[in-house]
Amino acid sequence: MPSFDIVSEVDLQEVRNAVDQANRVIQTRFDFKEVDASFELKGEEIELRAEQEFQLKQMLDILREKLAKRGVDVKALDVKEPVTSLNAARQQVLVQQGIPSDVAKKIVKEIKATKLKVQAQIQGDQLRVTGKKRDDLQQVIALLREKDYSLPLQFKNFRD
Repeated sequence: MPSFDIVSEVDLQEVRNAVDQANRVIQTRFDFKEVDASFELKGEEIELRAEQEFQLKQMLDILREKLAKRGVDVKALDVKEPVTSLNAARQQVLVQQGIPSDVAKKIVKEIKATKLKVQAQIQGDQLRVTGKKRDDLQQVIALLREKDYSLPLQFKNFRD
């Protein structure tokens, strides 16, 4: 029986490379001269540090640009509110891996609403869609590509 998996994955090595590139850009930019600003990657979390909040916004733009150049979808970023003190500002950016359960339920509901002869089941942080016809599965993929779930979706393990 044909099936495929719906996942949301990010290549953490590419994220690490993008963070390294962004750090190099900050060290060489004129508007960041003599400013204590840096990116730090801790697992699936990127911490931005600067002296002012507006510098964090500039740094976030640089990070998004570098991630996009490395092929990482910026929808996978969950940007938290900046925390500002007298002479320092910090901001956390989480890299989302996997499909949250509320989004997974929404996807299953939309697949069932199509009335195609397919079954969708949640398996941890991914979904598996099975059906008798390959064309039905391809219609589900086309439907999901049209929708925006605020996270990148990949379709893997397509089996006949």
